[in-house]
Formats: sequence, C-alpha cells, structure tokens
Amino acid sequence: GIMLGGLAMKWRWRARRQAAGKDASRPNIVFAANAQVALEKTARYFDMEARLVPVSAESRFCLDVERAAAMIDENTVGMFVILGSTYTGHYENVAEMSRRLDRLHADAGHDVPIHVDGASGAFVAPFAQPRLEWDFRVPRVASISTSGHKFGLTYPGIGWVLWRAPEYLPDGLTFELSYLGGVEKTFTLNFSHPSCFLLAQYYQFLRYGRTGYARIMNACMYHARLLSVAIEATGIYACVSDIHRPRGCLGYSEESRLAASRLFADAAQAAERTSGTDPSVNEPFNDGLPEVAFCFTDWFRHKHPTASQDVVSTLLRVRGWIVPNYPLPPDAADIHVMRVVIKEASSEDYVNRLVRDLLWATQTMLDMHRQD
Repeated sequence: GIMLGGLAMKWRWRARRQAAGKDASRPNIVFAANAQVALEKTARYFDMEARLVPVSAESRFCLDVERAAAMIDENTVGMFVILGSTYTGHYENVAEMSRRLDRLHADAGHDVPIHVDGASGAFVAPFAQPRLEWDFRVPRVASISTSGHKFGLTYPGIGWVLWRAPEYLPDGLTFELSYLGGVEKTFTLNFSHPSCFLLAQYYQFLRYGRTGYARIMNACMYHARLLSVAIEATGIYACVSDIHRPRGCLGYSEESRLAASRLFADAAQAAERTSGTDPSVNEPFNDGLPEVAFCFTDWFRHKHPTASQDVVSTLLRVRGWIVPNYPLPPDAADIHVMRVVIKEASSEDYVNRLVRDLLWATQTMLDMHRQD
C-alpha cells in the first residue's frame, strides 16, 4: 500500500510539472527517520530522493513538523506521515502537518499531498480514538494504507490502500482486464495471489463488526497501559511510549509516573461501568498504538553502569518472550529501547507474567555481572 500511494503521488506531481513545462527529473519525498523500511524502499525503487526528517526527544522520536516543512521544495512529490511509529508507537500529527503544508502552499506555492502510513494505527484509531483527525477528514490526505496482519486481526499477506477520490489515482497506473468475465481495473505490484488472506479479512469484518473491533482495541489499549504503569512502578524501567500518560503529558519523570498511575486507576474503574466498546475511556490519555517501549531509568543506569538491556532481552527468550532491544532512529540512536506490542490475546494475567519474568531477567542479568 505504501508503494502504491507513493507512486500515485509521484505520477500526479510529474503530470503537473510537465503540464507547466518544468523539469520533472528530480523528485523527492519527505518522511521522518523513524519510518519502517517500506517507505525507504518506495523512494529507492521509484527513483525518488528520500529526505529523512531527523527525530529527537522533543518530537517524541517521530515527525518534527517544522523540520519537515523546511525540507520541502518544488520537487517534493508528497509526504509520508506515520500513524503509529514502529519504534515507540507514537502517532505522528497528521492534522498539524496538513495545516503547516497549507501555510507553505500559501507562502511558497508548494502543493504537497500526504499519504498516511496507517500500517498499524489505521486499524486502531477508528475504534479506540475515533475523534482523532488523521484520515480523509484532513484536507491534504490523498491516500491511506494499512496492513491486515497487524491490528486487522488476520494473516500476513494482505494490505489495503485507499484514495480520497478517483483523480488521486492517475489512470495511467491502472489496467483494465476483461478476460476474467466482465471488466475490472487493477493496480497492484504483484500478480496471481491467493484469495485466502482477503477471505480471512472479510470474515473478521463480518464476525466482529465495528463493535467487536472496538472492544478488542479498547482491551489492547487497557492492557498496554497496565503494562506501562507496572513497568514504571518497578523504578528500574521508564517508558519512552506515552499512551499511559495524561493527554499532553509527554516523557518520563517521577511526577508523570505518579500522574499516569493515578489516571490509570481512575480510568480502570470507569471502564468497569462500560460495555468495553466505549472509546471515551481512552480520551484522558495520549493517543498511540497499544505498544510499550521502555528502557532503564537514569537512576538504575547510574547504580548499575554495566547493566545491559540486550542481556535482559536474551534472557526473556528463556521464558518464551520475544522482546527486542534496539536503537531508536538516527539522531537518537544512543537510546536503546525494548518493545512489547499488545495484541488481542492479551490479558491481565499475561501482563502479570510478563512483568514477573522481566524482573527475573533483570535480576539474573545483575547476578551474572556480579559473578564476572
């Protein structure tokens, strides 16, 4: 979906340039350095310069709107904005980026569309955070892609891409087939493909419906926040993700930890009085994916300078958990985080066992270092 959305933006930009008699040989596309590899593949495979926007703690390790605007010029075909960073689960601010592009258009004449990479978030936000404007309610969003196998609750092998209107998908990119009985249009990068993935997704849509997906996504958010609060309560780990913190409160501190703990306790009591499908239980919190990214606290690092998150990650595999430890994107690569993605099979017992095993792995790591 990412590749198709990027290619459509390039073709529309090229058509405008050629119609104006301008050079169209140096296209570029702008996105943040926290992007997944599919975004960079799109730029490389379709001969576009990838302009990577540096990330920082101030931008919560995702898109910095002002830095992005500074990288745009007349050769920019469009922007990728990510609804759910792979690294930390943060949503990039689609609406704010759109407003900044409006001002840029008025000032410099650069008319830049947005493709939303909703690989994960496009199956979470509509159900858990429906008031968030990231989709076609945002004027500059030309296309949206998402994956069925992440939070669409089906197998790897199916993804979706939607365009705002037919004119956003150039006719030259589509093909008409008539030899399968009737006329149909196709625009894909693969050829014959099994239908089982599509059927599985269709079944899940029918089985769960909007109510079922809302119940599942709300449960995922609840368990991700429970895990976040429990991890920070140890004093050993701090969350880089912010979904458990009060809306507008970003970053770890003792004050934010206590505020998050109190808010979660209040929200848990309120959730007991709902059917499990009411998204209002998520409104007091920051938006984001049900993903927990965390690292050692400064206090713990100072007390145990040889402590290694890589060792903790490896030890967790002994207990059956795959919790990767990896550096954040360039310009923040000195920070390593571990990450847990909460899915539909999660439960309070699941969170309890994971925290127990995380503490075991941490203590075992410390014991190993003492023996050395």
